[in-house]
Amino acid sequence: MKKLNGKVALVTGGAMGNGLGIAKVLAKHGAKVAIADISPELTRTIEKLKAAQYDVFGVEMDVSDTASVQKGVKEIVDYYGTIDVLMNNAGVIRLGSLLDTTDEERDFQFNVNINGVWNVTKAVLPLMIEKRRGRICNMSSVTGTMVADPGECAYATTKAAVLGFTKGLAREVAEYGITVNAILPGYIETPMAEQIARESTPEDPNLTTQGIVDGVPLGRMGRIEEVGDLAAFLLSDEAAYITGTSVVIDGGSTLPETISVGK
Repeated sequence: MKKLNGKVALVTGGAMGNGLGIAKVLAKHGAKVAIADISPELTRTIEKLKAAQYDVFGVEMDVSDTASVQKGVKEIVDYYGTIDVLMNNAGVIRLGSLLDTTDEERDFQFNVNINGVWNVTKAVLPLMIEKRRGRICNMSSVTGTMVADPGECAYATTKAAVLGFTKGLAREVAEYGITVNAILPGYIETPMAEQIARESTPEDPNLTTQGIVDGVPLGRMGRIEEVGDLAAFLLSDEAAYITGTSVVIDGGSTLPETISVGK
């Protein structure tokens, strides 16, 4: 039997990038997947996944807006009947130093990356508590929890907050049989990685991309399906005794200290 057979999963920010990879893998493992996003790509993503014979449902949802979240969750429950597992994946980044980042740019990242996780979890959690069972996984990052580069102050803050939220919530809901864990990706082949490259070296984004690859011991960036495989494990019964934990998936990029020595 497939590890998520018949389970209803909600993946936020699932129209592209890591969210798309996660949605595809969850569906491959038998889950009914509700994909929430505000991207114009949502419709196309749903069409492609349905064409691949996956059971998916698209919902327009702004995770930073409580009313939008509540409306979206209701649509999913009306369609599928419940939500068994939640993947809080939606996230944004705006590069800029502390002094250069405007309040609007800061709030945009905080509202999506922190409040979005809070809002969606709060809307879904009562369904899990009622059943005394559930799986929640939050997308954090190695940025902010282990490393940081110039220009990532706001983003790093949000991803560290997600890890704190993961641990706090895991302790609160353990008595209901609900597990809460976090994924900490390094550089994955996503639109966000492409955005970082464009903003870092607009004259030649490939310079940044190659620099990233050169800094990864495994010699490449990760694939969205690899993140999906990890999420599927953490959201399944195979991870029933794992909670409050973060799992790094970065090809070893956080292993070097400053420069490689000892060769």
